[in-house]
Amino acid sequence: MDLKEEKAIGGDPASHWYYISKGKAIRSLIGEGPYASILDVGAGSGVFSRMLTQAGVADEAVCVDPNYSDEFLARPGDGKLDYMRAIDESDAALVMMIDVIEHVDDDVALMADYVRMTKPGAKFLISVPAFNFLWSAHDVFLEHRRRYTLQSLERAVRAAGLEPVKLCYFFGMLFPAVAAMRIAGRVAGGETKAAASALKPAPDWLTRALVAVHDVERRTLFPINRLAGVTAFCLAERPAALAKSRDAA
Repeated sequence: MDLKEEKAIGGDPASHWYYISKGKAIRSLIGEGPYASILDVGAGSGVFSRMLTQAGVADEAVCVDPNYSDEFLARPGDGKLDYMRAIDESDAALVMMIDVIEHVDDDVALMADYVRMTKPGAKFLISVPAFNFLWSAHDVFLEHRRRYTLQSLERAVRAAGLEPVKLCYFFGMLFPAVAAMRIAGRVAGGETKAAASALKPAPDWLTRALVAVHDVERRTLFPINRLAGVTAFCLAERPAALAKSRDAA
């Protein structure tokens, strides 16, 4: 999760409609656990890991991000989240890569590195921005390399050695409005600057309204939505065959 985006909204990201709704979508995909430990790759502030540990879905989480400063790592923790710049191996049953792989040149290599660090049967939950035609100054500001369809995300996940279990889009209710604004912005020539994130602070009434809208989507459209959305999700699993081939090498 990009720290630039978290800073753009101001305050605690866990109180913003975007993070609340996305956190609920994550729980819908991974279930209620409980997971003894999760690995949160590119975790930023660890907002989603914090949501999961506070809800009892996970006992603890390791948040990994190469951009953590010495000052950030020196902060006192809550006993449930550990922050690290890198790891060599993990016994986590769930690995989360929430809005991460679109930031690197070689998305397959990044995923494959973490696949090799984990045990057979480990679940991977990956989310990415959807559809290249939605590309905007927001993507430039966040230093994205690409956006994805479910098909391109599935190809990358399989190439990394994972077996997809579930693929679907989220924020489908926002998709028509976002698509219209992005296309209109390009036509008007206003989508060229990369000065700020498109995600902004929201008043309480708007947060409540948008969370309610996405609660409806999550309970109805989300489980079967392979048509359109602003975010694409893939729940995948590391197969046992990978361990055999690695051990034989």
